[in-house]
Amino acid sequence: MHAEPLQIRNFIDGEFVEPIGGKYVDNIEPATGKPYSQVADSDAQDIDLAVAAAEKAFADWSRKPAAERSRFLLRIADLVERDLEKFARAESIDTGKPISLARSLDIPRAIANFRFFATAILHAESEAHITDNVAFNYTLRQPRGIAGLISPWNLPLYLLSWKIAPAIAVGNTAIAKPSELTPTTAYMLCETCHEAGLPNGVLNVVHGTGPNVGAAITAHPKINTISFTGGTVTGRKVAEACAPLFKKVSLELGGKNPNIVFADADLDAAIAGSVRSSFANQGQICLCGSRVFVERSAYKGFVERFIGRTAQLRLDDPLDEKTDQGAIVNKMQLDKIKFYVDLAQKEGGKIALGGSTPQPPNERCREGYFFQPTVITGLPVSCRTNREEIFGPVVTITPFDHEEEVIAYANDCDYGLASSVWTQNLSRAHRVAERINTGTVWVNCWLLRDLRVPFGGMKQSGVGREGGEEALRFFTEPKNVCIAK
Repeated sequence: MHAEPLQIRNFIDGEFVEPIGGKYVDNIEPATGKPYSQVADSDAQDIDLAVAAAEKAFADWSRKPAAERSRFLLRIADLVERDLEKFARAESIDTGKPISLARSLDIPRAIANFRFFATAILHAESEAHITDNVAFNYTLRQPRGIAGLISPWNLPLYLLSWKIAPAIAVGNTAIAKPSELTPTTAYMLCETCHEAGLPNGVLNVVHGTGPNVGAAITAHPKINTISFTGGTVTGRKVAEACAPLFKKVSLELGGKNPNIVFADADLDAAIAGSVRSSFANQGQICLCGSRVFVERSAYKGFVERFIGRTAQLRLDDPLDEKTDQGAIVNKMQLDKIKFYVDLAQKEGGKIALGGSTPQPPNERCREGYFFQPTVITGLPVSCRTNREEIFGPVVTITPFDHEEEVIAYANDCDYGLASSVWTQNLSRAHRVAERINTGTVWVNCWLLRDLRVPFGGMKQSGVGREGGEEALRFFTEPKNVCIAK
């Protein structure tokens, strides 16, 4: 059970099936640069097959009592927890992230996603209104049908489960497309769902590229709800495809997140939190604080300590338990990171730490995709390096003189996903949090998540909200019933 597959097939109507076109592509391990499995290269025909299965399953699944659906999700969570170590190893191999991170964050969060939504549906509130003593209104929230769920490569099981769990918990059936770069944990989740007895067709997973599979999902007339997490450029294409079909769409897109450190902050906590927010998962998290702004009176000391702390991060084989920094997901992403580091220097920036590819950590990783944690100073706020998403272990640090200035710096960006503020002044924390244009503001912390709160971005970081009640509402359709007295 859960052995790493040599061939990753689609999961449709409760069975693993070959892609109709018979095509596969290599699945490359980032740490070695070599293929270790093959993944289905599907197309619109496979989506049609999955839609037929999901449509057939919807009639029965949508009518099951919430308590029964809940039991299925809880069973899935229990089985993933039983196999946590195998899931963590697969995720580390697929993504290049340290296995310790997969074990402590990604897989536990996926388990929590299933458990949270499994129990949330048991406590949903209904809405009722008395209308001037002439009528009684109540609101039904019913499953919408077939949900199309498209998730990225950086947090493959974590984010896929965050979509699957609420979608099927409220009675929808689902067609999911994991990233073709990181398909293994999705394959293993399908095995888990089968073992848990999830009815055939409730969850269907179709592997393949965005142009072939993602586009087929967003264009299919019977998939009326789309939840997409990924890059802003692709998100714009998803929105363009869905708009003429009047689909319900949630887009969680890119980020270029400000991390603001005031001089009165607890600098020990701010430095530890800022290093983590800059370089966790090699900076390949949409929430990473890649723009650090430090009040001028604390700037010099902060930079020195930040660099010293960053230099201690151990870049090594992702499967080594002591590794802090693993591999970049693929060569294309590695080349993008190199491009921006070169651009930063052309824009006047100084490489204070890192800035190049390291020596291979061992023979196994000789051809892997690695890049040093990189700190850049001296850049103007408005330059491309400070405005465009790099999605790698690259952070810029810029001084500021006062509150109004740093709020302007933080908002001088097309993205608005998340931000962090470090200060011991409670009034300032409230003022700044209110004025920063991001969907989430963390104060004196980073990536402290509560599944009950809404999550999403502003501006080019997306539309819609996920998480908690927002997710349950997104995957349901409200219907008002008005009964005259």
